[in-house]
Amino acid sequence: MKYALKLAGVSKTYNGRRKQNKKKALNALSLKIPTGCIFGLLGPNGAGKSTLINIVAGLTNKSSGSVSIWGYDQDQNPEQSRSFLGVVPQELNLDPFLSPRQALEIQAGLFGVPRHQRQTLKILGKVGLMDVKDSYARSLSGGMRRRLLMAKALVHSPPVLILDEPTAGVDIELREMLWDYVLELQASGTTIILTTHYLEEAQKVCDQIGILNKGTLVEYGATTTLLNKIKSKILIIHPHEKIMQIPEFPSAVIPTIQVDGSLELSFDKSQISTEELIDLCRNGDISIRDIATCDPALEDVFRLATKD
Repeated sequence: MKYALKLAGVSKTYNGRRKQNKKKALNALSLKIPTGCIFGLLGPNGAGKSTLINIVAGLTNKSSGSVSIWGYDQDQNPEQSRSFLGVVPQELNLDPFLSPRQALEIQAGLFGVPRHQRQTLKILGKVGLMDVKDSYARSLSGGMRRRLLMAKALVHSPPVLILDEPTAGVDIELREMLWDYVLELQASGTTIILTTHYLEEAQKVCDQIGILNKGTLVEYGATTTLLNKIKSKILIIHPHEKIMQIPEFPSAVIPTIQVDGSLELSFDKSQISTEELIDLCRNGDISIRDIATCDPALEDVFRLATKD
């Protein structure tokens, strides 16, 4: 299977009470997510991320277009396509009177997993819930409930897993544990589709990125490719002595003296190199004590893509 998820011309329009109040949430969106990758679906609030996830999960009807999950068309084979998908929602919607063990057993039964093939205890161990496997869900902390949501999504071993803001409101320890498990799932062949507002996390774990803005896919590609689109880079020079006069730099360089006395050089890395800038500083009688560089970040790509 080359692509785990394929969308072609997917649109969604919400009808208001009046015809003029119609709202277009998705605009002819086409997307192919390769099998085995971690795909980051990013965008500002109201960009259409939740609508897209709900359409893929079968919770919202699309206005037009087609969705294929693991090779099965969502309209022609709804049950088969849904069986290849696991969804971890952002909302903590759990039955408060079920224990984690009971919740997973019921979920496995709903997906038709035979008792002898169920891996309830193994999954609970992977998400760190073995100690509370028989406790009521209502007694679990917020972080534990989020782990339980992930465990429920994995009972039928889906090859495609959607994580909707999986680390929202969780502590650092749990966040690291979740990412370790996500990478373990990817290594076993699972395709991960992730939405998050933590762009540093997305840059770190995602192989590919898609950025939505106002229902349109404005950027899409490998994470490294998107980062390379940002030509600017920053070099910070910490001098031994206070800089009295800024040396003359080419037009591709914007020099600024900071409050702490350091010299910040914002430059186009396609026109001048870091080494050349250091030489220019030395030739300008700047005694360099230390240097630091700042490479482009996914946040820069995001801001540029969602800029009006």
